[in-house]
Amino acid sequence: MGYSPYVQEMNIWLKYVDEVIIVAPLTKREITPIDISYQHNNIKFKTAPNFNFISVKNILASVFKLPFIFWKIFLGMKEADHIHLRCPGNMGLIGCFVQILFPNKIKTAKYAGNWDPKSKQPWSYRLQKWILNNAFLTRNMQVLVYGDWENQSKNIKSFFTATYSESEKENIEKTDFKDGIEFIFVGSLVSGKNPLYSVKLVEKLMIKGHNVTLDLYGDGVERDSLENYVQMNKLEKYIILKGNQNKETLKKAYQQSHFVILPSKSEGWPKAIAEGMFWGSIPIATKVSCVPYMLDSGKRGKLLEMDLDKDAKQIEDLIINQSIFFKKSQIAMEWSRNFTTDVFEKEIAELLIK
Repeated sequence: MGYSPYVQEMNIWLKYVDEVIIVAPLTKREITPIDISYQHNNIKFKTAPNFNFISVKNILASVFKLPFIFWKIFLGMKEADHIHLRCPGNMGLIGCFVQILFPNKIKTAKYAGNWDPKSKQPWSYRLQKWILNNAFLTRNMQVLVYGDWENQSKNIKSFFTATYSESEKENIEKTDFKDGIEFIFVGSLVSGKNPLYSVKLVEKLMIKGHNVTLDLYGDGVERDSLENYVQMNKLEKYIILKGNQNKETLKKAYQQSHFVILPSKSEGWPKAIAEGMFWGSIPIATKVSCVPYMLDSGKRGKLLEMDLDKDAKQIEDLIINQSIFFKKSQIAMEWSRNFTTDVFEKEIAELLIK
């Protein structure tokens, strides 16, 4: 089992292969509502040690683990007919180096992070991007990235991800604001996702006299500090932390919400934004990665300035002018519904079936 957005996507890939070899660390922990199983009858899981470079102690330990990890990945790639990498990440970094040894094998890589060449990123992420983009070192590979960027090699293919199918489409009519304005945040409660800014932004609107609520879906190390902030500022009636929830619960939450907020510092293709738009929830997000493209530079939502006064004013404009709200909601929904799992599966099949 694993993190459902990733496993759900991989299960689409696995429909088109006879055997699956997974080389990855294995973690034993409690199953959560956001975990699902891989769906294939022939999976070989080859366990590799976990490693990182975030402390001197871990760096020293990793030095001894790396040769074994290289060898595990090499054997997995040697056995495979098609090599697929998931980047960026520690295992993805090693995989980027090992795949160079297999220039004749057909390969794909899913770069799930921010591909923007101008963005500030950790050195390991930049290194993975450089190797994948280098058509001399990385051959016979299609690298799936979010957004359309200039000066990229023939390896790079602009791509997307999807959550909902054609059959799940249904008419959604957003309610007006007379009974309240509902905001939703979906994502890990970590500093990189900036959930506290979502809380403060909704609080700002509440202080300005608007009948607003915010539900936060997700969990993480910031949960305690968020709960403390909510309690200290007496926001318990307006801001509720819902924790991790399954796909159906989130689907209902998106359908009922007016706005989906994601003030993230970095993203690839933010699924919370695309999912919210699918159900007519207007996206409010930072100008990172391909988000400006998704929001059509603000025509399908609002791009955050990360200034509470300015951002509150942007949202107020939509609250006051409800006709504009409903128009943006409609065009956001129409755009997002072009990216269904059916379209995604068709694209994946073309990559795998040669």
